[in-house]
Amino acid sequence: MLSIVIVNWNTKALLEKCLASLQQHAPAESFEVIVVDNASEDGSAAMVRSRFPQVRLLTERANHGYAAGNNIGIRAALGDAILLLNPDTEFIDDSLQRSVDILRSMPTVGVLAARLVSPDGSTQSSLRSFPRPLPVLFDLLGFARLFPRSRFFAKYRYRFFDYDSPAEVEQPMGTFLLSRRAVFDQVGLFDERFPIFFNDVDWCLRVRNAGWTVYYHPGVRVIHHGGAGTRQVHKSMIWESHRSLLRFYDKWYLRWWNLPLIWLFRLVVLAAAFIRTGGIHAGYRS
Repeated sequence: MLSIVIVNWNTKALLEKCLASLQQHAPAESFEVIVVDNASEDGSAAMVRSRFPQVRLLTERANHGYAAGNNIGIRAALGDAILLLNPDTEFIDDSLQRSVDILRSMPTVGVLAARLVSPDGSTQSSLRSFPRPLPVLFDLLGFARLFPRSRFFAKYRYRFFDYDSPAEVEQPMGTFLLSRRAVFDQVGLFDERFPIFFNDVDWCLRVRNAGWTVYYHPGVRVIHHGGAGTRQVHKSMIWESHRSLLRFYDKWYLRWWNLPLIWLFRLVVLAAAFIRTGGIHAGYRS
């Protein structure tokens, strides 16, 4: 059985399109759709109740964030395969069943990622390496743009990657992550210390450290409208993304022998956030 978990916050129109596309391109096997609504104020929950009564709707009284919302859905899921899907997506063919078939045919794959396409049909850049200090610094300092095909300077954003070929990858965008219940049982759920950003990165790193493969397949396609939730609070989300990156470093890379590099990295990251937002955000905390 396949469980599809969608965390929603004030994206009613896109969620409606997403659920309609799941109906239209439903998989051949049994499946369930779980929508975790994080206290939306746009009528999302009422829309799901009236238009999609077959969906399991879990309404929360507060916006718990993406990590906690997914954890709520995963705990409620009944399937042996679990798809974490953003509400700003639409299926256009039988990719849902295809993704499950691919996952089950590759026993070492713990996470399967899809090709994300824009509404105009162009392929989105949706893969990155794990944010190790040097590749991220090269990206922030502009070297990746100067040498976009370099596997040394442009490693972080995978600028050299061939999106027409299936391959093992490190960090796919969390828009579409198909996994096995056995993976969650082994490595655990999302780390809620990363409420919005880098929870999927942290989880994929734990999955790989546990011996599973993260795999991208271009034959699985889904339209991705992109960033509908975070655009509602744009500047605060920029700061939150940079804070989460620093939390990720504190968890995975902070060692006594690399403190100078980490502190240099923190200064560059905070400077980048300051430039992107035009100033310190009122809610800033490291």
